[in-house]
Amino acid sequence: MSICAQHGIKEAVLSPGSRCAPISLAFIRHPNIHCRTISDERSAAFVALGMAQQSEMPVAMVCTSGSAGYNYAPAIAEAFFQQIPLLVITADRPPEWIDQWDGQTIRQTGIFGNHVKKSLVLPDSFSSEDHLWHLHRLINEAILEATSFPQGPVHINVPLREPFYPAPGESFDFSRSVPVTQPLRGTPTLSQEQLIRLKENIKKYRRILFVPGQQKKDDRLKGMLEHIHKIGTGVVVTELISNLQNGDAITHPDFLLQNTTEKERLVPDLIITFGKSILSKSLKQFLRSTPANHWHIQTQGYVPDPFQRLTKVIHAAPSDFLDWFISQELQVDKSYTAGWVEAESRIRQKLPLAMENATFGEFKAIYHCLKHLPYPSKLHLANSMAVRYASFLGMKEKRIEILANRGTSGIDGSNSTAVGCALTTKETVTLITGDMAFFYDRNAFWHNYDLPNLRVVVLNNHAGGIFRLIEGPNALPELEEFFETRQALTAKSLANEFSFEYNAVYHESELLSVLPNFFEKSLKPKILEVFSDSVSNAKTLKEIKAALR
Repeated sequence: MSICAQHGIKEAVLSPGSRCAPISLAFIRHPNIHCRTISDERSAAFVALGMAQQSEMPVAMVCTSGSAGYNYAPAIAEAFFQQIPLLVITADRPPEWIDQWDGQTIRQTGIFGNHVKKSLVLPDSFSSEDHLWHLHRLINEAILEATSFPQGPVHINVPLREPFYPAPGESFDFSRSVPVTQPLRGTPTLSQEQLIRLKENIKKYRRILFVPGQQKKDDRLKGMLEHIHKIGTGVVVTELISNLQNGDAITHPDFLLQNTTEKERLVPDLIITFGKSILSKSLKQFLRSTPANHWHIQTQGYVPDPFQRLTKVIHAAPSDFLDWFISQELQVDKSYTAGWVEAESRIRQKLPLAMENATFGEFKAIYHCLKHLPYPSKLHLANSMAVRYASFLGMKEKRIEILANRGTSGIDGSNSTAVGCALTTKETVTLITGDMAFFYDRNAFWHNYDLPNLRVVVLNNHAGGIFRLIEGPNALPELEEFFETRQALTAKSLANEFSFEYNAVYHESELLSVLPNFFEKSLKPKILEVFSDSVSNAKTLKEIKAALR
């Protein structure tokens, strides 16, 4: 634990168990590490992810042997694809007891497969100095790997023999010197020769489209993209999860691209991206259909090809590339920029009226919630329709950070990730979620920690309403029973069980009267449950899209 602390690890999320007791106690008793206990390992892992997402430093997770570690898997996969650092520590039986029908024993070596950056097994004996040196080296390797670009989860499996608990009077010695390998990392820079070649390449393109993916807030990048879009050397399309939306960029690609008559004038000849995934299916399909080349900016590491157009990977910091791009005197097609701006302008003019005229339901509820968010604050969006509705609407407020589990895009840890975030900040943390995601992760609230800054908006249509919006399942006679999986739960009992303040609304007037108080400071977290009907919600979305054509 001394090595962890010297690498700057300050947080650990522990799940109770006997085999892991020596590891847990070492974290608990270290003066520079703050520990929390979450009994449900699946929730614990997402809580740790939410914390690490904010700190951009590894959070340690500790669980006992057997199936406990398998419950970490969804959050580990999410962290891998979101590039969030986690130090995953699983206690294990000694190797000779594996496959011998011993209790809580499974094959834990490499349990997380290709969804961790590295998987290590610590020595099960410390009978020599070499064993101790090996232990220290492996811990250093694990932390360095978790924090190197791209960041991600690393698994350490720890075989342990009894006794697990210290004898009376026995203590941990954290003052003992331990070897620590400290990294000194730089950022790749392009040589003058490479910049000359890049300049010659970029001169070929007249219709340049910037599409940043999911990433943390970065005001410098936002300012650069705003400048590029304003002077017309490139068109900038920013989704909500990019945290780069501003007043000038294109912020409604889903509504804009549904108009097929406009698509021809919007086709780029060069797509430039940085960051991680994008959300909009319409935008992805549009870019895949174009003949454009695609350049991705990233300092190092694996680069996907989401549009099937990748022709160049530029190993540089995005800010350095944008600085260089702005300095170039490019001859671009001004009508291309004008086409995007005009199309976006029409959407912005029509959208307020379309939303005001819309039937009240989950889409309109999100519309009102976004307008009432306090700032500065953080907004977590659960998967399925919550993140999509919010992205359709967009947001320009610079002091609200948008977070969503878009690594694997699952619903399984939305509550817990928001809880982890709320534990790291005094700012208001708002989670907007559907009923299926909310109830799926109800153990996120099964702990002993106060969360007065947490606000949860539950959009309850008693079903997985997204399947009514997907071509295919929406036409099946089995839709309600086997796809929507209708349920009759409400959040009221959960709110009582975990001491949340609770409000239920069925009508727009009720929501508008409740929202101001909902975001006021309080001693308890709050749940606002908005009831609607999935059939009506699907109809409303179609009507809004039609009004924006």
